[in-house]
Amino acid sequence: MTDDAFWQSLVDAASAPYRRADGHAHRFARAKLGNDRMFRHVLQHGLVPPGAAVLDLGCGQGLFASVLHAALEAAREGRWPAHWAPPPMGAHVTGVDPLAHDIARAQLAVPNGATFIHGDMRRIEPPPCDVALFFDTLHYISRAEQDAVLARVRAALRPGGTLLLRVGDASAPLRFAYGLWIDRFTMLLHGGGFGRLTGRTREGWCATLELLGFEVATLPMNGRKPFANLLIVARLPVTVRPQTSRVEAVTAS
Repeated sequence: MTDDAFWQSLVDAASAPYRRADGHAHRFARAKLGNDRMFRHVLQHGLVPPGAAVLDLGCGQGLFASVLHAALEAAREGRWPAHWAPPPMGAHVTGVDPLAHDIARAQLAVPNGATFIHGDMRRIEPPPCDVALFFDTLHYISRAEQDAVLARVRAALRPGGTLLLRVGDASAPLRFAYGLWIDRFTMLLHGGGFGRLTGRTREGWCATLELLGFEVATLPMNGRKPFANLLIVARLPVTVRPQTSRVEAVTAS
């Protein structure tokens, strides 16, 4: 089986359970998982290690948990590609989202192997975790709120933990603006109004994460549309130094 055929089998398996919710949830799952290579990249390259406690902040209808569940089923059946990174056996996802109807869809589609919480990332106390995900979510909150959430999640990550962010790169203004307009209409359709969104340049995201003690790598991570998206892989060293606040860091520089 080719890589593309294997991935399509995961998309089919991960999206099918959303039929239990409604037709829109199923169609959205198929389109998002099929067209957005981020999900495939995370699994293919082993960015979630076996046994990881995964915190998905802004999980929506639980797409990552669903495709992870499908991936683990494929691995148990002996269908995992030998040239991919090892499958994340034993990983568990805790998803958090402020939209009650999306949490309900997630609970219907992924009843086992995941926990879903109706809550706001700005207000919850993150549980200890090995991997934290912000997939297309941080730009919905203000810069000060972004900094506060990132600091709390950094404190919740265990030594050697990984923060995965898919964000827009504001240094590509036209493509970045296109993505923001799409997301504004998405907010409107979800009943969240037509609010302000907050982005940063690639350099700005990296500088913020480095001040929090992360080692940072980035790579382009777009879907099939002309967005200016990055996947940021930010890792804590296994031996973590005490966290320096941004105020202390700026004062010392």
